[in-house]
Amino acid sequence: MAATDRDEVLATVAILTYNGETYLRDILNALRVQRVDGEVEVLVVDSGSTDSTLDIVADFPEVRLHRIPNSEFGHGRTRNLAAHLARGRYVAYLTHDAVPATDRWLYELLKPFELNPDVAAVMGRQVARPWCFPLLKYEIDAVFRGFGPEFGTTLFYEDDFVTSEAVRNAITFYSDVNSAARRDLLVGPLPYQDVSYAEDQLLGRDAIAAGYLKAYAPRAAVVHSNDMTLAEYDDRMEAETLGQREVGIDVAVPSVSVVARMIGRGVARDTVGILRDRAYGVRRKLYYLVVNPLFHVQKWRGVRRGAAAPTPQR
Repeated sequence: MAATDRDEVLATVAILTYNGETYLRDILNALRVQRVDGEVEVLVVDSGSTDSTLDIVADFPEVRLHRIPNSEFGHGRTRNLAAHLARGRYVAYLTHDAVPATDRWLYELLKPFELNPDVAAVMGRQVARPWCFPLLKYEIDAVFRGFGPEFGTTLFYEDDFVTSEAVRNAITFYSDVNSAARRDLLVGPLPYQDVSYAEDQLLGRDAIAAGYLKAYAPRAAVVHSNDMTLAEYDDRMEAETLGQREVGIDVAVPSVSVVARMIGRGVARDTVGILRDRAYGVRRKLYYLVVNPLFHVQKWRGVRRGAAAPTPQR
């Protein structure tokens, strides 16, 4: 599967791992059956895993493994490293918990590059795991549904219609959980920036600002949602909010009244979703009817902390 001549390799699938044993075998098995015309290599960049991640990689001899100390990991820095190590014309990125949903995942992820040479980066769709807690599950569905229909491919660019920062944030939104970019740009004029968080949002902004197109390929779907506990969720939201601010997205501190209103609306919306959700059994529905409102409280607690913290410096 892995070729040696960079000119002969269509794509490198780069997986960044750190204690990723839970889903890594599923990911590598899914990559083995991808139907795509061209040579593909799989590269795992591991940042000091202490679980069975490396043992799993060893079961897949076609996978290239590159190891770095955990102290050298950086969200943008390590993705740049993967791009420099890659032999493919395109670098497709997966996090160690994003499992390709079909055997045409990579084909669909790369197709926009073929359709338009100005496409610099492609974002695929994420589908939450069936057991994901409702707030996150329904948010993931809503976010990606908003980028376009599942039967189409959407191109984003900047032009006269961008008249507000909100619109600019929408067209530059980018997630590299499931993504691909041109290697020549990553190692040249459009590298990931070395920021503490939201490196993908910054790459999306940089690509659009440089005049490139960003594509959304919904048929290139992965099954992915963060396995977070209630206790962890507010810290995650604080980090995400700080990351947005670090890359230049303005996030105002929401007032208590705004937070109360958003929690109320979110809980009401999710309650309807929970009652209709066929992936949840009766006991799970009853559980989430009680617990899901607490996730909303944790979400806005984290957002308020992240918005009120000192401005991150780059």
